[in-house]
Amino acid sequence: MTQYPGAVPTAPRKSFIATWLLSWLLGFLGVDRFYLGKVGTGLLKLITFGGVGIWYLIDLIMVLAGATRDKQGQPLEGSRPARIVAWAVTGFVVLAGGISGATAGGSGDAEEALAESDQSSTEESSDESASSDEASDEASEEPAEESSEETAEEVAEEESSDDGAAAWITEEYGEFDAVQESGSGDSVISLPEGATGGIVAAEHSGSGNFSIAVLDESNQSTGELLVNTIGSYSGDSAWGISAMSEGTSLEISADGDWSLQLQPFTAAEAMPESGSGNGVYRYDGDAGTLQATHDGSGNFSVSEDTGSAFELGLLINEIGTYDGSVALQEGPSLITVSADGNWTLSVE
Repeated sequence: MTQYPGAVPTAPRKSFIATWLLSWLLGFLGVDRFYLGKVGTGLLKLITFGGVGIWYLIDLIMVLAGATRDKQGQPLEGSRPARIVAWAVTGFVVLAGGISGATAGGSGDAEEALAESDQSSTEESSDESASSDEASDEASEEPAEESSEETAEEVAEEESSDDGAAAWITEEYGEFDAVQESGSGDSVISLPEGATGGIVAAEHSGSGNFSIAVLDESNQSTGELLVNTIGSYSGDSAWGISAMSEGTSLEISADGDWSLQLQPFTAAEAMPESGSGNGVYRYDGDAGTLQATHDGSGNFSVSEDTGSAFELGLLINEIGTYDGSVALQEGPSLITVSADGNWTLSVE
């Protein structure tokens, strides 16, 4: 198994299929977390019976979205090819159960709905003639200037449509002024108040381990390890997209000088055709096929965030070189790239 450059050898990755089935069928007992090596939270999940169902549901969604990691922070083995099947099977079972329940309850309401429909159609027919006369009188009394005013408003709306199309980014993650932070060695810095996500542009000049983890208000991990490398580093990462809880601070581990710049997602540049290392970009095009390549030896992942709660998110998650194509959804969306080498991205 290929390891990350300079990283300490880790155990083989856990199976996506096994984690999905354990989370789905035995998640209330915390068996999925025991399998991933997370014994502490597994016991807590067992005692609370899956967090009264809430924790169970969150863990299952995280697995299906490809955001689950084992205790060592490694992605699950076979996640990308099996995740579509997992979504389909889970969705089919849930949908089948919902349809059977709706069929039993819906038959009892059918006759009542028909009776109401007959009554409402009779009332509507009696009012049509009166309403049509009133509408014609009001139209004749409206000044001619109103049509020109409406036209001007439509033009203004069209001009601002591009900004409004990406309004979900601000609504979802918030807006804030860029923040500059720098230091040397280990440190903890606060994230901007009122923001639930953004871009972390980081640089490190040391020779040892350099990592950035996101913590919540209880100083517990949100499940996001933005950077974990050896030696010098320069790249952009996204915080908040795959978080299990809201982040309030960044925990930095370093042996040398470092600097951070925190920016809102609205500051993300357009997705380039090529690059190197980690990056966060914005995609504004149509749905298409994303052609990608990578020449590094470590992990290569590409994620797309469209603001939908039911999106798959993780498009590519491979170790080493890569050359392939995946389906890309329509923008505006956020594209997150994690790589240790050069990469290319093109949409067809």
